[in-house]
Amino acid sequence: MNYTELKANIQDICENTFTDAQLAMFTEQAEQKIYNSVQIPALRKLDEGPVAQTNKLYTLPNDYLYTYSIAVISNNTYTYLLNKDVNFLREAYPVNTAANYGLPKFYAYYSDTKLELAPTPDVNYEIEHIYGHYPTSIVTAGTSWLGNNFDSALLNGALVEAIRFMKGEQDIVANYTNMYMLAMKQLENLGDGKLRQDSYRSGQFRTPAQ
Repeated sequence: MNYTELKANIQDICENTFTDAQLAMFTEQAEQKIYNSVQIPALRKLDEGPVAQTNKLYTLPNDYLYTYSIAVISNNTYTYLLNKDVNFLREAYPVNTAANYGLPKFYAYYSDTKLELAPTPDVNYEIEHIYGHYPTSIVTAGTSWLGNNFDSALLNGALVEAIRFMKGEQDIVANYTNMYMLAMKQLENLGDGKLRQDSYRSGQFRTPAQ
């Protein structure tokens, strides 16, 4: 389902006409709720690049939300960093001099735009940072992973926002919400279930015979 189809469906089901701004608001609010509820592939993004010698602060990408993993690469060997608090880094490495520099082992949130690495890099390293971000909205792009693969969650999420905007009756709001929760349950089964297992490791799903 692309955005043009989504807008038409929202208005047809609600039997109401909305402005483009209102339809965009319903859609973007639904996307935000979904993206913060289920881990789907579209949320993942890769940032690669150098970590400069003596620079312990790593600048986060502009669209950064949270970290899946950070690895520092040295001689084709990946060292995955452990997340710690800044206070831990200060206690573990109280003296930040060249004698204490080395291959980073930890990272901490220094600010909303930077991570701090410890120990401070002793040479230039490459970094592989897999992080979460908000995918480009279907409002902007016209299509999206949700629209192409799980439009039931997106549509029902937008309908919940639309019926609340219309100040619909409680039973109607409850019905739309139930449909949304059902779609989200199915999406969770995909994002937090099937995408995190395979037949080799987990075995195939079986329904007990009666």
